[in-house]
Amino acid sequence: MSGWVKIAGLGPGNEALVTPEVTAALAEATDVVGYIPYVARVAERPGLTLHASDNRVEIDRSQHALRMAAEGKRVVVVSSGDPGVFAMAAAVFEALESGPDTWRDIPVEVLPGITAMLAAAARAGAPLGHDFCAINLSDNLKPWAVIEKRLRLAAQADFAMAFYNPRSKSRPEGFVKTLEILRQECEPERLILFARAVCRPDEAIHIATLAEATPDMADMQTVVIVGSSLTRVIDRPIGPIVYTPRSTPE
Repeated sequence: MSGWVKIAGLGPGNEALVTPEVTAALAEATDVVGYIPYVARVAERPGLTLHASDNRVEIDRSQHALRMAAEGKRVVVVSSGDPGVFAMAAAVFEALESGPDTWRDIPVEVLPGITAMLAAAARAGAPLGHDFCAINLSDNLKPWAVIEKRLRLAAQADFAMAFYNPRSKSRPEGFVKTLEILRQECEPERLILFARAVCRPDEAIHIATLAEATPDMADMQTVVIVGSSLTRVIDRPIGPIVYTPRSTPE
C-alpha cells in the first residue's frame, strides 16, 4: 500500500516551533486534513489539497483521512500543539479500530509537537518541574462528575495541574466550579499561571494566586497551570519566574 497517514502536531502557534519532522511530512503530503484554523497554517502549493472542516467532527475527519490513504494518497492530519494530547491522534485510532479491516494495513505515524502546556510552562519558567497532570475541563466528551473527581484527587495528591479548554462561551460555569473546587482543596496562596495565545503575537501571561483568580482570566485560548504547594515565584526586575522544585521534603 503506497498511501499513508501521518498525524502531526503544528505546535502552539509560532512556526519556529514546528519540528523538522512535521515540515518534511507536509512537504511529502498530497492531502492535509484538519480543523479550519490549523489547516490555514499550512502553505498552499501545487499538488497539495487542503481539507478543512469544522470543530467536533474529529471522527468524520479521521475516516476521510484513512479513506484517502487507502486510495494511495499521502495524508497529514494536523493538530495544534501535540496530536496525542487532547487532539487528533486518538480520534484517528478510534476510526481505525472501528473501520474496515483493510485500513489496518495503512501505515499510520504520530509526529509529536510542542503542546500548549509545555510552551506555557516554558514562558513562565518551570511550573511543571515536578510531578504534574493535565486535565481537559471540557465536558463535551465526558461528564462533569468525572472532571470534578479528577480535579479533587489531583489537588489532594498535590500535583501541579495543567488545564486545557478551561472556559467556553457556551459553558462558562465549568471554570467557576473549577476554582471553587481548588479553593476547597488548596491554600489561597497557591500560584496559578494564565497563559493566553502562547507563542502568538497577542500572547498574554498572567500570574495570580488562587485567592486572586477569577473565572474571566481564562478562555478557550488559555492554558491554565496550577502549581503544587511547593511551586514558588522568583521576583525579578525583568520579570518573575515560576518554578516547582525537583524534590519534595520528606
